[in-house]
Amino acid sequence: MYNILIVDDEPLICDGLSNLLSTSGISLANVYIAHSGYEALDYLRIEEIDLLVTDIQMGSMNGIELMHQAKLIKPWVQTIIISAYETFQYAQMAIRLGAKDYMIKPLNNEQFLDSVRNVLLKMDKPAAAEDQFLSKMQEHFRMDEPLPQRTELYNRLLAPPQSNAAEAAKLLYERFGTRVEGPYFAVIKLKLNFTSAKERAIPASDAQLLQYAALNIAGELLEKEWNYLAFYSPNQEISILIQWDESEFSESSVNKINQLDMIGRSLHYNIHKYLSLHCVIGISQILRGIEFLSILDEQARKAILWNREHRDHYVFYYGDFNWSTYTQDPTEEDLSAQNSLIVEKSKAYIDQFFNQKGLTLHEVAQKNHVSPNYLSYLFKKDTGYNLWEYVIKLRMEESRRLMLQTDLRRYEISERVGYESPEHFSKIFKKYFGMSPSEMKKQSSD
Repeated sequence: MYNILIVDDEPLICDGLSNLLSTSGISLANVYIAHSGYEALDYLRIEEIDLLVTDIQMGSMNGIELMHQAKLIKPWVQTIIISAYETFQYAQMAIRLGAKDYMIKPLNNEQFLDSVRNVLLKMDKPAAAEDQFLSKMQEHFRMDEPLPQRTELYNRLLAPPQSNAAEAAKLLYERFGTRVEGPYFAVIKLKLNFTSAKERAIPASDAQLLQYAALNIAGELLEKEWNYLAFYSPNQEISILIQWDESEFSESSVNKINQLDMIGRSLHYNIHKYLSLHCVIGISQILRGIEFLSILDEQARKAILWNREHRDHYVFYYGDFNWSTYTQDPTEEDLSAQNSLIVEKSKAYIDQFFNQKGLTLHEVAQKNHVSPNYLSYLFKKDTGYNLWEYVIKLRMEESRRLMLQTDLRRYEISERVGYESPEHFSKIFKKYFGMSPSEMKKQSSD
């Protein structure tokens, strides 16, 4: 059973698509409706949304920005764009962010349902058990191993000394037609944990199959949107080299580090879902120049090491850690103090601006110079709340205070605590308190 969120500032379109989906025979648990990007973000934060169907042009937050924010919250959420504008730039940006379809209004009902069915079918929610997966792989799947000579050259790109990279890139083009030009690069490394869910070591032959499957998952996630190389590296690791040319990198619509974080979280989610394996993922910074590939590789390796300190976290960005502060490896006390400071400053910022319309995790993370992914992890670990639960808690407590101690109307309270519409505010209020604003007001006056 799937959950779909429809977002459009035209209520008739939302209602029409909701009714169409509800009578389509598709196995749906819920169809949610939002009339703005900010309302949609609340649903994405508090509900298990599988598919986002969004208009492109909507008031203060357009569909592209909503897609971007949705990917920060849950990178695996699938998206279909609906638009009255057949604009190449919008379509290009939507596809770049992973949209599965870009449909022009007025929508053809059957084409829309076909698109939804295709997206949900490919999601394949129930993952096979590990033993069934391995058996199926061995019985039906012939491994087409990457060429060893090409894999060796890929790894030479990342190996010191720095002069290796240019020579390896030259040979890759001459022998295999593979271009490594950048000039901007980042490295993502995957360290697979070949211990089964039953805490037993996986046999070497099965580990080889799983490593190959993980490499293919990486290819599926990256092939349509990214200029990348993915290959085996020593110690049963997988390395991914992402490259941008000047025009791609100059696109200012999406933060590139956030995009790398989305890739890392999607890789971990899908490898765990389909292979029943955890993997630790290290993400480098972005540098300009092929001569810095070995530095990027070392950054990704160092990022992976932070899993020793955070055993329940799996995606690490090198830039989240203040390496220059320490002349030697930081102690647990150093790390704890640094992390507590990040959470303390984040809480202080949220306490001040929780009632600001459009407050986002990305904004809070930027103020603290960390990635949204790492901030979310630290905040939950330190406070027991995920970050947006804390924002909602502050908003709801303030709205109850205003309701019981002032004569402000519902729409005025909604405005003061950061919601765009009174109707959306009432939905969140009832979900939080178990009663509507009017019921609470009446109860207090009895």
